[in-house]
Amino acid sequence: MKALIFGANGQDGYYLTQLCRSKDIQVMGVSRSGNDIQGDVSKYDQVEKLIKEYQPDYIFHLAANSSTRHEALLENHETISTGTLNILECVKKYSPRSKVFITGSGVQFKNTGNPISEDDPFEATSPYSVARIQSVYAARYFRSMGIKVYVGYLFHHESPLRKENHISKKIVSAVQRIAKGSREVLELGNITVEKEWTFAGDVAGGIFTLVEQDEIYEAVIGSGVTHTIENWLEQCFGLAGKHWLDHVKLLKEFTPEYQRLVSNPEKINSIGWAPKVGFSDLAKLMMITENV
Repeated sequence: MKALIFGANGQDGYYLTQLCRSKDIQVMGVSRSGNDIQGDVSKYDQVEKLIKEYQPDYIFHLAANSSTRHEALLENHETISTGTLNILECVKKYSPRSKVFITGSGVQFKNTGNPISEDDPFEATSPYSVARIQSVYAARYFRSMGIKVYVGYLFHHESPLRKENHISKKIVSAVQRIAKGSREVLELGNITVEKEWTFAGDVAGGIFTLVEQDEIYEAVIGSGVTHTIENWLEQCFGLAGKHWLDHVKLLKEFTPEYQRLVSNPEKINSIGWAPKVGFSDLAKLMMITENV
C-alpha cells in the first residue's frame, strides 16, 4: 500500500505520515521545502508525474497557506483550488482506483456561533474560504464520475509543530521564555474568542478513518468542544507556575474574525472516530516540548 501526501511538511502531514507508517503504508511526502520530495501541487506536470509513477492507494491534499488574508489570494487559489483540480484530473486519467482526501475547513461555512456540520451552507468570507469552497465543488464533480474523493472539514487543531503565527504556539513559546526568566509582555487581542483545541495527531486519525470507509464522503472532523483563548492562557501559565495577568497586555483595538467556531462531529463519530487528547493534556504536551 502506498500513500502520496501533498503538504507533508506541515503538522498534519507529519502526523498523517506517522499514522500511515504505523499501518505499513509506504509514504511519499511532497512539499516545497524540507526533506520530502520537492514538488508543487499547483504545477500540473509535477502532479501528473508523481501520480503516474507511484500509482498510490491514497492521496492526501494537505498543502495550503492557512492565512485568510487577502494578500494570500493567489497563493490560496493556486495551492488549494488548482492543486485539487490537478490531483483529481490526474487520478481520473492515470490512477482511478486511488482514494483522494481533500482538506476542507470550518471557516468556509456560514458561522452563526452554533455547531457546524458538513450539511451547513458555505459562506465566502475570505480568499481562503473561496479556495476551499471551490475545491469541494471540484471534489463533488469528480465524485460524480466515480472517483473516490473525500472531504474532511477541519477545525482548529494544534500540536508542538505549530508555527508561532498561530495563537496556541505563540502563547506556549512566550510562556516557555518567561519561565526561563524573560521579562517580555505578551500582547494579545480578544481572548474571549472560543475555538477548538484538538490535537493534530487525533485529527490525522480522523482523516484516515474517513478514507477507510465507503459510506460517508464528506465529514466535519473536530472535537465539538470549545475553550477560550483565556482558558489556554490559564492552562499554559499555570503549568509554568505563573499567572497570565502578570505577563499579558490586551489590545482593545483588535477585532477577531469570529467569536465562536465549533464543529458538530456527529457524522465522523458515527463511524468510530473521536479525539483522545483533551484540552489540558494538549497544553501539557505543547509546554514540555521545546520550540521545533
